[in-house]
Amino acid sequence: MKIRFVGDSCCEFPEDFKEKYECISVPLTIEVGDHTIIDDESFDQKDFLNRVAEYPKCPRSSCPSPEAYMKAYEGEYDALFVTTLSAELSGSYNSAVLAKKLFEEEHGERNIHVFNSCSASGGEMQALLKAAEYAEAGLSFEETVEKTEYFIKNELKTYFVLESLETLRKNGRLSRLKTIAATALNIKPVCAGDKGTIVQLALARGMKSALSKMIEISLEKVKNTEERILLINHCNCRKRAEEVLSSYIRKAKFAKTYILDTAGISSLYAGDGGIIVTL
Repeated sequence: MKIRFVGDSCCEFPEDFKEKYECISVPLTIEVGDHTIIDDESFDQKDFLNRVAEYPKCPRSSCPSPEAYMKAYEGEYDALFVTTLSAELSGSYNSAVLAKKLFEEEHGERNIHVFNSCSASGGEMQALLKAAEYAEAGLSFEETVEKTEYFIKNELKTYFVLESLETLRKNGRLSRLKTIAATALNIKPVCAGDKGTIVQLALARGMKSALSKMIEISLEKVKNTEERILLINHCNCRKRAEEVLSSYIRKAKFAKTYILDTAGISSLYAGDGGIIVTL
Protein backbone atom coordinates (compact mmCIF):
# COMPACT_ATOMS: atom_id res chain seq x y z
CA MET A 1 0.00 0.00 0.00
CA LYS A 2 1.43 3.36 -1.05
CA ILE A 3 1.02 5.87 1.78
CA ARG A 4 1.73 9.58 1.86
CA PHE A 5 2.23 11.45 5.12
CA VAL A 6 1.61 15.19 5.28
CA GLY A 7 2.32 17.52 8.17
CA ASP A 8 2.26 21.25 8.64
CA SER A 9 5.72 22.61 9.31
CA CYS A 10 5.34 22.40 13.08
CA CYS A 11 5.73 18.63 12.58
CA GLU A 12 9.39 17.60 12.48
CA PHE A 13 9.92 14.36 10.52
CA PRO A 14 12.69 11.96 11.66
CA GLU A 15 15.17 11.14 8.89
CA ASP A 16 14.47 7.38 8.95
CA PHE A 17 10.74 8.05 8.58
CA LYS A 18 11.36 10.27 5.54
CA GLU A 19 13.57 7.57 4.02
CA LYS A 20 10.88 4.93 4.44
CA TYR A 21 7.77 6.90 3.48
CA GLU A 22 6.71 9.67 1.16
CA CYS A 23 6.49 12.78 3.36
CA ILE A 24 5.43 16.34 2.60
CA SER A 25 5.72 19.35 4.89
CA VAL A 26 3.31 22.24 4.28
CA PRO A 27 4.94 25.44 5.60
CA LEU A 28 3.50 28.04 7.87
CA THR A 29 4.92 31.56 7.70
CA ILE A 30 6.26 33.76 10.50
CA GLU A 31 6.50 37.54 10.53
CA VAL A 32 9.08 39.16 12.79
CA GLY A 33 8.40 42.83 12.27
CA ASP A 34 8.74 43.50 8.54
CA HIS A 35 10.66 40.27 7.95
CA THR A 36 8.74 37.25 6.63
CA ILE A 37 10.09 33.73 7.20
CA ILE A 38 8.83 30.66 5.35
CA ASP A 39 9.01 27.66 7.67
CA ASP A 40 10.56 25.27 5.16
CA GLU A 41 14.02 23.81 4.46
CA SER A 42 15.38 27.36 4.17
CA PHE A 43 14.63 28.11 7.84
CA ASP A 44 17.70 29.46 9.65
CA GLN A 45 17.17 28.84 13.37
CA LYS A 46 20.10 30.96 14.57
CA ASP A 47 19.05 33.99 12.54
CA PHE A 48 15.44 33.51 13.59
CA LEU A 49 16.22 33.34 17.31
CA ASN A 50 18.35 36.48 17.04
CA ARG A 51 15.52 38.35 15.30
CA VAL A 52 12.97 37.25 17.90
CA ALA A 53 15.27 38.25 20.78
CA GLU A 54 15.69 41.74 19.31
CA TYR A 55 12.00 42.24 18.43
CA PRO A 56 9.99 43.83 21.29
CA LYS A 57 6.64 42.49 20.14
CA CYS A 58 5.37 38.98 19.51
CA PRO A 59 6.10 37.52 16.05
CA ARG A 60 3.00 36.55 14.10
CA SER A 61 2.46 33.19 12.42
CA SER A 62 0.12 32.32 9.56
CA CYS A 63 -1.23 28.88 8.78
CA PRO A 64 -0.98 27.29 5.32
CA SER A 65 -3.72 28.05 2.82
CA PRO A 66 -6.15 25.34 1.69
CA GLU A 67 -4.48 25.60 -1.74
CA ALA A 68 -1.11 24.67 -0.21
CA TYR A 69 -2.63 21.58 1.36
CA MET A 70 -4.45 20.66 -1.86
CA LYS A 71 -1.13 20.64 -3.69
CA ALA A 72 0.22 18.20 -1.07
CA TYR A 73 -2.78 15.92 -1.66
CA GLU A 74 -2.04 15.52 -5.40
CA GLY A 75 -0.65 12.26 -6.75
CA GLU A 76 -1.31 8.56 -6.70
CA TYR A 77 -1.55 6.87 -3.30
CA ASP A 78 -3.69 4.36 -1.44
CA ALA A 79 -3.90 6.38 1.76
CA LEU A 80 -2.93 9.89 2.80
CA PHE A 81 -2.61 10.84 6.46
CA VAL A 82 -2.32 14.48 7.49
CA THR A 83 -1.38 15.91 10.87
CA THR A 84 -1.60 19.51 12.06
CA LEU A 85 -1.13 21.74 15.05
CA SER A 86 -3.89 21.60 17.63
CA ALA A 87 -7.06 23.19 16.26
CA GLU A 88 -7.20 25.11 19.56
CA LEU A 89 -3.89 26.84 18.76
CA SER A 90 -3.91 27.34 14.99
CA GLY A 91 -6.10 27.48 11.91
CA SER A 92 -3.89 24.87 10.22
CA TYR A 93 -6.30 22.01 10.98
CA ASN A 94 -9.34 23.81 9.53
CA SER A 95 -7.33 24.74 6.45
CA ALA A 96 -6.29 21.11 5.89
CA VAL A 97 -9.86 19.86 6.35
CA LEU A 98 -11.24 22.46 3.91
CA ALA A 99 -8.53 21.45 1.43
CA LYS A 100 -9.68 17.82 1.66
CA LYS A 101 -13.26 18.83 0.91
CA LEU A 102 -12.26 20.99 -2.06
CA PHE A 103 -9.82 18.40 -3.39
CA GLU A 104 -12.40 15.62 -3.31
CA GLU A 105 -14.96 17.84 -5.01
CA GLU A 106 -12.52 18.13 -7.91
CA HIS A 107 -11.01 14.63 -7.94
CA GLY A 108 -13.53 12.37 -6.27
CA GLU A 109 -13.43 10.72 -2.86
CA ARG A 110 -9.98 9.63 -1.68
CA ASN A 111 -8.56 7.95 1.40
CA ILE A 112 -7.47 11.21 3.04
CA HIS A 113 -7.72 11.83 6.75
CA VAL A 114 -6.69 14.93 8.68
CA PHE A 115 -5.68 14.37 12.31
CA ASN A 116 -6.06 17.21 14.79
CA SER A 117 -2.98 16.33 16.84
CA CYS A 118 -4.33 18.22 19.88
CA SER A 119 -0.62 18.97 20.28
CA ALA A 120 2.31 20.42 18.32
CA SER A 121 5.82 19.52 17.17
CA GLY A 122 6.55 15.97 18.37
CA GLY A 123 2.89 15.40 19.15
CA GLU A 124 2.04 15.83 15.49
CA MET A 125 4.72 13.33 14.52
CA GLN A 126 3.45 10.86 17.11
CA ALA A 127 0.13 10.77 15.26
CA LEU A 128 1.84 9.87 11.98
CA LEU A 129 4.10 7.30 13.64
CA LYS A 130 1.04 5.61 15.08
CA ALA A 131 -0.81 5.70 11.75
CA ALA A 132 2.24 4.17 10.05
CA GLU A 133 2.40 1.44 12.69
CA TYR A 134 -1.24 0.47 12.18
CA ALA A 135 -1.01 0.60 8.39
CA GLU A 136 2.15 -1.55 8.44
CA ALA A 137 0.27 -4.06 10.60
CA GLY A 138 -2.22 -4.48 7.78
CA LEU A 139 -5.15 -2.53 9.18
CA SER A 140 -7.52 -0.94 6.71
CA PHE A 141 -7.59 2.81 6.14
CA GLU A 142 -10.71 3.14 8.29
CA GLU A 143 -9.27 1.02 11.13
CA THR A 144 -6.01 2.96 11.04
CA VAL A 145 -7.89 6.26 11.32
CA GLU A 146 -10.06 5.02 14.17
CA LYS A 147 -7.20 3.62 16.24
CA THR A 148 -4.94 6.62 15.63
CA GLU A 149 -7.70 9.03 16.65
CA TYR A 150 -8.13 7.01 19.85
CA PHE A 151 -4.40 7.23 20.53
CA ILE A 152 -4.40 11.02 20.07
CA LYS A 153 -7.42 11.62 22.27
CA ASN A 154 -6.71 9.10 25.03
CA GLU A 155 -3.02 8.15 25.14
CA LEU A 156 -0.73 10.76 23.59
CA LYS A 157 1.06 12.92 26.17
CA THR A 158 2.88 16.20 25.52
CA TYR A 159 5.11 17.99 28.05
CA PHE A 160 7.50 20.91 27.80
CA VAL A 161 9.78 23.18 29.79
CA LEU A 162 10.78 26.64 28.56
CA GLU A 163 14.02 28.45 29.24
CA SER A 164 12.26 31.80 28.92
CA LEU A 165 8.69 32.99 29.45
CA GLU A 166 9.09 35.91 27.04
CA THR A 167 7.14 34.39 24.16
CA LEU A 168 4.24 33.56 26.49
CA ARG A 169 4.37 37.09 27.87
CA LYS A 170 4.39 38.63 24.40
CA ASN A 171 1.42 36.43 23.49
CA GLY A 172 -0.48 37.75 26.49
CA ARG A 173 -0.53 34.39 28.27
CA LEU A 174 1.32 35.71 31.32
CA SER A 175 1.22 39.06 33.07
CA ARG A 176 4.41 41.11 32.98
CA LEU A 177 4.59 41.02 36.79
CA LYS A 178 4.40 37.22 36.85
CA THR A 179 7.05 36.99 34.12
CA ILE A 180 9.44 39.32 35.96
CA ALA A 181 8.96 37.43 39.22
CA ALA A 182 9.54 34.08 37.56
CA THR A 183 12.65 35.37 35.79
CA ALA A 184 14.11 36.92 38.93
CA LEU A 185 13.62 33.70 40.89
CA ASN A 186 14.71 31.47 37.98
CA ILE A 187 11.34 29.70 38.13
CA LYS A 188 10.59 27.34 35.24
CA PRO A 189 7.07 26.10 34.55
CA VAL A 190 6.46 22.45 33.67
CA CYS A 191 3.64 22.50 31.13
CA ALA A 192 1.55 19.97 29.24
CA GLY A 193 -0.96 19.73 26.46
CA ASP A 194 -4.53 19.14 27.62
CA LYS A 195 -7.07 18.49 24.85
CA GLY A 196 -5.24 20.87 22.58
CA THR A 197 -4.65 23.65 25.08
CA ILE A 198 -1.70 24.44 27.37
CA VAL A 199 -1.81 23.83 31.12
CA GLN A 200 0.80 24.37 33.83
CA LEU A 201 1.51 21.27 35.93
CA ALA A 202 4.27 22.42 38.25
CA LEU A 203 6.93 25.04 38.97
CA ALA A 204 10.58 24.40 39.75
CA ARG A 205 13.60 26.54 40.49
CA GLY A 206 16.05 26.18 37.62
CA MET A 207 15.94 24.30 34.34
CA LYS A 208 17.54 21.12 35.70
CA SER A 209 14.92 20.77 38.44
CA ALA A 210 12.09 21.56 36.02
CA LEU A 211 13.22 18.92 33.55
CA SER A 212 13.53 16.34 36.34
CA LYS A 213 10.01 17.20 37.45
CA MET A 214 8.72 16.88 33.89
CA ILE A 215 10.29 13.43 33.55
CA GLU A 216 8.83 12.35 36.88
CA ILE A 217 5.33 13.56 36.00
CA SER A 218 5.37 12.04 32.51
CA LEU A 219 6.45 8.61 33.72
CA GLU A 220 3.72 8.67 36.35
CA LYS A 221 1.17 9.24 33.59
CA VAL A 222 2.51 6.73 31.05
CA LYS A 223 2.98 3.21 32.37
CA ASN A 224 3.45 1.18 29.17
CA THR A 225 6.58 3.01 28.03
CA GLU A 226 8.05 -0.12 26.43
CA GLU A 227 5.29 0.19 23.82
CA ARG A 228 5.82 3.92 23.27
CA ILE A 229 8.07 6.02 21.08
CA LEU A 230 9.77 8.85 22.96
CA LEU A 231 10.28 12.05 20.98
CA ILE A 232 12.39 14.87 22.41
CA ASN A 233 12.31 18.08 20.38
CA HIS A 234 14.74 20.81 21.36
CA CYS A 235 15.37 24.40 20.34
CA ASN A 236 19.10 25.03 20.06
CA CYS A 237 20.04 22.81 23.04
CA ARG A 238 21.12 19.39 21.77
CA LYS A 239 23.22 18.60 24.84
CA ARG A 240 20.27 19.32 27.13
CA ALA A 241 18.05 17.06 25.02
CA GLU A 242 20.62 14.27 25.24
CA GLU A 243 20.70 14.63 29.03
CA VAL A 244 16.91 14.41 29.14
CA LEU A 245 17.01 11.27 27.00
CA SER A 246 19.63 9.72 29.28
CA SER A 247 17.44 10.44 32.31
CA TYR A 248 14.45 8.79 30.65
CA ILE A 249 16.23 5.62 29.61
CA ARG A 250 17.70 5.21 33.09
CA LYS A 251 14.16 5.08 34.42
CA ALA A 252 12.19 3.32 31.68
CA LYS A 253 12.39 1.33 28.45
CA PHE A 254 10.96 2.61 25.17
CA ALA A 255 10.18 1.00 21.83
CA LYS A 256 12.21 3.74 20.13
CA THR A 257 13.61 7.19 20.90
CA TYR A 258 14.34 10.29 18.82
CA ILE A 259 15.98 13.66 19.41
CA LEU A 260 14.84 16.23 16.85
CA ASP A 261 15.61 19.91 16.22
CA THR A 262 12.65 22.26 16.24
CA ALA A 263 11.72 23.90 12.96
CA GLY A 264 10.34 27.44 12.69
CA ILE A 265 6.97 27.37 14.43
CA SER A 266 8.20 25.03 17.16
CA SER A 267 11.24 27.27 17.68
CA LEU A 268 8.97 30.28 18.02
CA TYR A 269 6.95 28.80 20.86
CA ALA A 270 9.60 26.65 22.53
CA GLY A 271 12.09 29.50 22.50
CA ASP A 272 15.87 29.24 22.73
CA GLY A 273 16.66 26.35 25.09
CA GLY A 274 13.16 24.90 25.18
CA ILE A 275 12.48 21.16 25.46
CA ILE A 276 9.33 19.37 24.21
CA VAL A 277 8.66 15.74 25.10
CA THR A 278 5.95 13.53 23.62
CA LEU A 279 5.24 9.87 24.32
